[in-house]
Amino acid sequence: MTTQKYNKQAQPISFEFFPTKTAEGAKKLALVRDRLSVLDPLYYSVTYGAGGSTQEGTLNTVKSIMDAGFSAAPHLSCIGSTRDGIKAILDIFMARKINRIVALRGDLPSGHRDVGEFRYANELVEFIRHETGDHFHIEVAAYPEVHPQAKNAQTDLQHFIDKMNAGADSAITQYFFNIDAYLYFLDSCHKAGLDKPIVPGIMPITNYSRLAGFSDMCGAEIPRWLSRRLESYGDDIDSIKALGLEVISRLSEQLLAAGAPGLHFYTLNQSQSTLAICQNLTLAK
Repeated sequence: MTTQKYNKQAQPISFEFFPTKTAEGAKKLALVRDRLSVLDPLYYSVTYGAGGSTQEGTLNTVKSIMDAGFSAAPHLSCIGSTRDGIKAILDIFMARKINRIVALRGDLPSGHRDVGEFRYANELVEFIRHETGDHFHIEVAAYPEVHPQAKNAQTDLQHFIDKMNAGADSAITQYFFNIDAYLYFLDSCHKAGLDKPIVPGIMPITNYSRLAGFSDMCGAEIPRWLSRRLESYGDDIDSIKALGLEVISRLSEQLLAAGAPGLHFYTLNQSQSTLAICQNLTLAK
């Protein structure tokens, strides 16, 4: 493959982590963070469990990243929450000088039925703006292949438009493998009058069974040709990683060439595959 010229100011990259549960896990994640730092990321985001179940872990991970001199963005989900509860979290974020948030509807923990005082992410975005003004850069989620719980593509697009119009600054997509889905989604947004950045989410391929499980849950379509190729390798992890590196490097290259406003990598708390992709794109220092 060819290498894609990269402009960090025009096309920044960022990385997603999830909170670890042990001190040993935190040490390993710090090593991953430092390895990825050679790519000069705009920020690291940190996920937030269903119903805020990893709230403390999210804050601790964000603090560790910021103490190391990097920018960090906690995820914040609203489902099952109260306005007072969200306001208290925002106060903590502001006190810790956090200025970026990934605002999400989120999922209720298993067995819970009370959706709380927020039903949709646009309500969370509007609340953040009302309570904190322009303090936070707010990212929201986008689904080029349609959210799995959406009634149809049009209502899903409208929900996204509502989030952006409520005060979001930019969006990060669910990962995808078909660039046409992203480009068509962008076109639909532009026709609706949206011109804010929509950054494609990138998922490295290292384990087919895990990828298939993730994709079933989040509605990301694995193209038939790709799933068949990955299935054919069975337990041959090296071949799966080699094909994954080729496919995702090419997709990332095409996205940058098409003018994507950056790349957001779902790292799964690993660095090797993400580094390899970015080195293929000549992003590493």
